[in-house]
Amino acid sequence: MAKLTHIAESGEAHMVDVSAKDATSRIAVAVGRVVMKPETLALIIAGDAKKGDVLGTARIAGIMAAKRTHELIPLCHPLALSQVIVDLEPDAALPGVRVRASVKVTGQTGVEMEALTAVSVACLTIYDMVKAVDRFMTIEGVGMTEKSGGKSGDWKREE
Repeated sequence: MAKLTHIAESGEAHMVDVSAKDATSRIAVAVGRVVMKPETLALIIAGDAKKGDVLGTARIAGIMAAKRTHELIPLCHPLALSQVIVDLEPDAALPGVRVRASVKVTGQTGVEMEALTAVSVACLTIYDMVKAVDRFMTIEGVGMTEKSGGKSGDWKREE
């Protein structure tokens, strides 16, 4: 099993020193979904939610969250992100909304946490904006699907 880099020899958690690492181009992609009643999805697609544009608001919330990950997750480094893309796709087969975030940086550490935070907050925003009509929505399947750059190399989850 790999050694956890956030745990010091003496056992306490600490922020990893990345100062000796080369700055490289890094990309991380995460996904998740909000499952809901078909009527709730229809409301979102029609743009008839009382709180406004659900998908547009969730997209902006996800982008903002990625940029503030270091303020939310202890031990994360503040990063100058070069790109955050949050895609939201209504899916009648779920029924619900599929969320995908791609985050890019040129830096000394990866952006997996930023991608996961973007997806999580976008999903939470969807929930918040239509919870008045569907309190039993679920947020599911939040996870990494691919990563590139850095010492550990590239990988992609096989579907």
